[in-house]
Formats: sequence, structure tokens, C-alpha cells
Amino acid sequence: MEIEVQDTCTLLSQMYSMPTEDRKNFFRQQLMMPFEKMWTTINVPMIAKKPNGYDVLMATEMLGLLKADDDERFRVGIEALKNAHAWEVAKSALIEIHEYARGSGLVDGLEKVLLGLYLGDPEKYKHHNGYTGFGGIPGYILLMIYPNDYNLPRLPALIAHEFHHNIRLLHCKWDHANITLGEYIVIEGLADAFAEEMYGRALMGPWVTDFPQDDLEYSIEVIRSNFGLKGFGNISSYMFGDRIAETMGYPRVGLSDFAGYAVGYNLVSRFLKKNRMSVLEATCRSAEEILSINISS
Repeated sequence: MEIEVQDTCTLLSQMYSMPTEDRKNFFRQQLMMPFEKMWTTINVPMIAKKPNGYDVLMATEMLGLLKADDDERFRVGIEALKNAHAWEVAKSALIEIHEYARGSGLVDGLEKVLLGLYLGDPEKYKHHNGYTGFGGIPGYILLMIYPNDYNLPRLPALIAHEFHHNIRLLHCKWDHANITLGEYIVIEGLADAFAEEMYGRALMGPWVTDFPQDDLEYSIEVIRSNFGLKGFGNISSYMFGDRIAETMGYPRVGLSDFAGYAVGYNLVSRFLKKNRMSVLEATCRSAEEILSINISS
């Protein structure tokens, strides 16, 4: 498998040195065009069909990437990433993760993984410690981070999480309109369990490590009773929690931030422990099988 880490350090530095009015087109052509196949797969046009219409610029803004005119935050953020050797860390981690997974045969269908590391908006990411990622399309990983002392050491674990999405979804196709809540929590639970298997619990995200036990037990009951709920728009509130769901235009369901992630990790971990199974061994197991052990427990 070929591994490529996009040189966003150079490209972003070039972009922010340009006149503001030239930056968006540079971003589209130089930074996003290599991901065109990914964007096309999720129905995001590279260029809007009409002025101010939906396109890759709007999609990345919705994802929380740093705005093209935020020069001061760019200056501080890019220096922090340089000082942390973030691009070298990302490539080393991706190589290590691939080597770990290769023996399972699960990566055989991945000819290449292209990883892009971008600065995120710290205000938009304040509820998850300044970092997030997207690995939902096999062959592509996007990482968005506004670097700080918490998230920089967790970069490899984030990559492991997103890489696992690549291999799970290579074998178990995502259906945006019909994805069930049960399937979604298993996808995220397996990804977090894989990050833990690779790098340990201490480097996992706050959606797992900082979730209170009493809240977890309540969230499990709420989510368990809605396993069969279908459609990304209908299940997102259960995954992300009320506060974040509201910002995305979804209804409140009485859950805390990232409740679905915490529940998914907990239930997947139970399955792995009871069956004495590694995450890679469980990667292609159905959500029904993984959750059946928990429904009766």
C-alpha cells in the first residue's frame, strides 16, 4: 500500500502568504483537488453550480477548518505543528499502523492512503480539545487540529482511529440514508478500540476517557433502545450529543457530548473481552453480532 502525507505545511504557508482574495481558489486547487475522488463520493462538488452555492469550500468550513483569512491563528498554529514535527509524526504513525494491520488481510484492497493534515478552528473544536478527523472514505484521511499540549501527543491515536474507518468501511459499506444507530456506534467503537490497541487508553480522545460512568450507564440505555433508528440525520444527535447536535441543526435527545462514541467504545470493548478477540479480528463482524452480546447483558 502506498502512503502519502500531503505537504500541507508548505501549501498552507503559500496560501496564507497570498492576497486574501486569492486564497480560496488556491485552497480548492492545490489542497483539495488531490481529494477530489473522496469529495465526489460524498456528493461534494469541487466548484459550486451557482455563486455562493455548496462546494468543497463550504464543506470544509462546515468541517471546521481554519478560515482562509485567519492569519494570526494560522501563524501560531503552523509554528506549533512545525515544532512538533507533526507531518513526520503522521507519516511514521501511518506506516506503523499499516504494518500492524497488514497481516490481517484487511488492508489488501487499499492501494493507497492519502492523508491531509490541516489547521482547524479552535472555537469550533473547543468541545473536543481542538482536534478531529475524517476517515469515512477508504483511501483518504483528513486530520483537523489546532495544536495544543493535549492533542499533539494524541495525533497517532487519531490516525489509528481514522485508519480503522478506512478498513472497516472498505469491507462494510456505509449507507448514509439507511445507516442504523447500532451500526454507527459499532463503527466508532471499533475505531476507538483500535486506537487503544495501538497506543493505549491514555492517548485516546476525551469522548472516551473523560465520559462519567453514571452518564455512560444512562446513555447506554437511551441508545440501546434506539439501535434500529435509521438515517444519518436521525441518529447524529445520539452520536454527538445535544450541544453539538444543535449546532448541526439536529434535535436534542437528552445526551451529553459524544455519548454515542462513549457507548460504542464501551459495548465493543465488552464484546472483545468476552470473545478474547482483537479489534482486527472483529473488524468485519456485523453490528448485530457485536451488539447482541450487550443487549442480553
